[in-house]
Amino acid sequence: MLSKILIKNYILIDELELDFANGLNIITGETGAGKSILINAIDIAFGAKAGKEVIKTGAEKALIEITILNKKQDLTTLFEEYGIESFGEEIILSKEITQTGARSRVNGSLVNQEFMKSFRELFLDIHSQHQAYSFLQPKYHIELLDSYARNTCENMLSNYKREFGEYKALIKKLDEAKNNANQTEDQIEFLRFQAEEIDNAEITDINEDEKLTNELGVLENVEKLKDLTGSSYWSISGDDSSILEGLFQIKANLAKAYSMDNSLENVESELIDSIEKLKNVSSFLRDYSSSLENDEERINSIQERLFLLDKLKRKYGGSLENVVQEGEKFRTELNSIEFSTQNIEELENKIENKKKELEVLAKNISAERKNYANVLSSLIVEKLEKLELPKVKFEISFEETELSQNGTDKVEFLISTNVSEGLKPLAKVASGGEISRVMLAIKTIFAQSDNIDTVIFDEIDTGISGKTSQSVADEVKELAQYMQVIMITHQAIIASKSDRHIYVRKTQDNKTSVDIRVLTGEDKLNAIAELAGGEISDETLRFAKTLVNT
Repeated sequence: MLSKILIKNYILIDELELDFANGLNIITGETGAGKSILINAIDIAFGAKAGKEVIKTGAEKALIEITILNKKQDLTTLFEEYGIESFGEEIILSKEITQTGARSRVNGSLVNQEFMKSFRELFLDIHSQHQAYSFLQPKYHIELLDSYARNTCENMLSNYKREFGEYKALIKKLDEAKNNANQTEDQIEFLRFQAEEIDNAEITDINEDEKLTNELGVLENVEKLKDLTGSSYWSISGDDSSILEGLFQIKANLAKAYSMDNSLENVESELIDSIEKLKNVSSFLRDYSSSLENDEERINSIQERLFLLDKLKRKYGGSLENVVQEGEKFRTELNSIEFSTQNIEELENKIENKKKELEVLAKNISAERKNYANVLSSLIVEKLEKLELPKVKFEISFEETELSQNGTDKVEFLISTNVSEGLKPLAKVASGGEISRVMLAIKTIFAQSDNIDTVIFDEIDTGISGKTSQSVADEVKELAQYMQVIMITHQAIIASKSDRHIYVRKTQDNKTSVDIRVLTGEDKLNAIAELAGGEISDETLRFAKTLVNT
């Protein structure tokens, strides 16, 4: 339930802090006083859009903060998903509107619209005469009925929807298979040619072209390489005048010098290391030079291979890696086409079998819905009779449709409020007062099993009076036993049932502002008296006392 609201710099409100009661919270005030400002602020805090125009003139930003006491909902998973700290039963919801945008926070953590949508569905339901109860439109009727029947239908529907999802997935696969199978033979043949051209190249190393290019460079320069490496070997160790022979002589000289001065030890050691390294170089050059041979056959083979690889690179992406990837893609497409052709009949059989299963499930769900529809219709008629519609008829109609997410039922609420008229779609009922009473009846029936904490009615009592007002007042009071109700009303009888009476007044001194306060005792009686007779008098005060004490 909503425990408290704090508003700063919002439209005509400088600053307001207001506590709500558990039960029935009534909001009254003169027409145009700004009663809906409070409801709109709650709506915005729970995620409704708000532009910079709601910021009070002269202020930089507006703030709406609501404290919620949560005793029904388990928010552990939702809070963990969004990284929100838990404060136990207390939740702080805030909305800050600036000149450039708006930000929502829950317990200090920024949240997005997706979160607020989920959060709002758990805690708040707002209905107004102006909105004409959009959820009473036919597309919502099946949801209302399923909600009422959820104890029996919930598992059946969950199972059906899972199977229906698989059914739709099979249809999608069939469409893809048919699209693939519909490709022309020329397209398939060209795809096969491309795949085989790459497969036949047998590319196992994406760096093969680089390695072959290097090998070709060696083979085409064998004589030069043989001469260069051979002469280098000869210079290092080929005869008595070679580099190594000279180094051996230096080594012998240093050995003698070291015997006379041991500080030359490191020089001698480094020379020995150099001689060993040079020996290794010499051996490598000797072996390398000896291994070089003219191989025209290998040269031709490499050139042919490089020609093929270059051709493939030009056609399929500029590198062997791209060529290999394209080959895999072509082969996958071919396999998909071949599989699709073979798979169409199999998929069609699966779809037909799944459809039969769904039809059985949908038939069972429909039977349960119809049982609950009869019960719900009777309850709604009973409530509406109490709400001064004694001749009302209410029926939930069913029309069979193609398989859909909800089964094979098209559900619509039908009503007649006059003996002389037949049943008509609820959405076409002309009287706003009648729509309000239907809405109230449904909400009261659902209240005992509804998880929502707070319902707000914004002037839904328009168009009713007298005895009907008393009936509506009793029904709203009953609803407030199961959930918190916040209601704007112009009816004294309804206002008299309040657990908390909130009065809204517009003042226009040096500036226009809205004053909102809680009324008790004599102030509350005066407000009810004013609602009853338009002014406060002994007569209206006596009537107000009678209402409050009833």
